Amino acid sequence: MTTERGASPLGRGRRPTIKDVAQAAGVSRSTVSRALTGRGYAADDVRERVQRAAAELGYVPDVMARTLKQQVSRSIGVIVSDLRNPFYADLAAGAGAEARSRGYTMVLADTGLSADAENEAAEAFVALRVAGVVVTPNSPKVSTYLGSHGIPVIEVDRQFAPGVTDGVVVGNRVGARDATTHLVSLGHRRIALFIDETNWTTGYERYQGYSEALAMGGATVEPELVVSSGWDVADSRRRALDMLRLPDRPTAVFAANNVLAEGVWRAIAELGLRVPADVSLVAFDDAPWMSMVSPTVTAVAQDTMGLGAAAVRRLHERLETPDGESLTTVLAVRLVTRGSTGPCPDGARGTG
Repeated sequence: MTTERGASPLGRGRRPTIKDVAQAAGVSRSTVSRALTGRGYAADDVRERVQRAAAELGYVPDVMARTLKQQVSRSIGVIVSDLRNPFYADLAAGAGAEARSRGYTMVLADTGLSADAENEAAEAFVALRVAGVVVTPNSPKVSTYLGSHGIPVIEVDRQFAPGVTDGVVVGNRVGARDATTHLVSLGHRRIALFIDETNWTTGYERYQGYSEALAMGGATVEPELVVSSGWDVADSRRRALDMLRLPDRPTAVFAANNVLAEGVWRAIAELGLRVPADVSLVAFDDAPWMSMVSPTVTAVAQDTMGLGAAAVRRLHERLETPDGESLTTVLAVRLVTRGSTGPCPDGARGTG
């Protein structure tokens, strides 16, 4: 029997069943189940015969039916904020690879930073009876909702319920402090901060690291140099154009994520300013474009795929020990120094 991959010899509109596989292999349905799931004994030659029959028929097990029968799901949900951003795409890729290695099927949802889409994804995962969910939350609601349905949640990248829900984050405060300290060490005092928000743990901790580094360097935070421009390249570019046109413009910019860094980079180029002779730039998140432009961009690097993988590992551990204490895992970051940062222009040096 030869059949094109994915096609069924039973004809269009007819999905092969476990009974069809059993008839084709000349065994019982229980033997097919043991041979395909690995649960229970099946002789090697029988297992091979069953697997060959299943492949030729195009049989795909009904995962939902198996979940309902066994009350155990091998699917996990992953909710990310915006797959257009390479940070979230890499995080999802890392989660997917780790899920496969542990025998889980990953179901991915992209919310596009929409609270409604996040709620819809959570409701869909409850309906699908996933074993657990990894989420980059936009609010506390998603973790609370999933938890109320008995679904374990791992908050990744940022946390709204530390001590209640497991989390996997990076050293945001340390990374921001290292980035700003690097600029201070080069003589910069008027250092602008472009940041998405300061209410989430990521933004709050990066603001704290920035503030601490300025204080250690004998400078203070100047409110007019702290720009909240969301998650939009166009808005970041517009705000950077306004700031960099000022006669007392900052000599350096710390962009708290890769999207904001792109907006600032575009504004600098549009104004004909030189990097780093006129303006130094450092970013949190080492996006691929930062090592492709000239000069290359100094950035705080984090293992984004490793972040996603660590979240799935934590979820697996939570499923194994459902009653254990909630844990927050903090992954290290490192400052990668490149060509976009240089000494403060002599005429612009000050005490802050």
